[in-house]
Amino acid sequence: MTLLHKFSTVTFLGLMAGSALADIKIDHAWVRATVAQQKATGAFMQIQSTEDARLLEVKSPAAASVELHKMEMTDNVMKMREVPSLDLPAGKVVELKPGGYHVMLMDLKAQVKDGDLIPITLVIEHKDKKREAIEIKAVAKPLNGK
Repeated sequence: MTLLHKFSTVTFLGLMAGSALADIKIDHAWVRATVAQQKATGAFMQIQSTEDARLLEVKSPAAASVELHKMEMTDNVMKMREVPSLDLPAGKVVELKPGGYHVMLMDLKAQVKDGDLIPITLVIEHKDKKREAIEIKAVAKPLNGK
């Protein structure tokens, strides 16, 4: 099993106070490798929840700052802006991808090299307002890789 296959799928089932929370499935988590001196990169993945939920926060020890962003065309100009949260509708795959919603890892503490495993924590708020932290490892892919 390659590192990519070993860490490309994470499934989380939370149990709290005897009541089951939504299953959260995270697939194909990856970050873009960087060049020396580059201080930011993007992280991408697919997230699916069995119940309505919301991605509230993303953290990583690999970066001083981590933000959830959205890219969109406005007046023929591609703009990127931070968003406070991202809805995770029940049963739907929400894709964080280049050119759309994604995670920005900023003020990187070290260069991200091809094959590195970058720890990322997703903070999910379930419909009952309970929050869960889900830890994943995203594999770094080369700058010119797909």
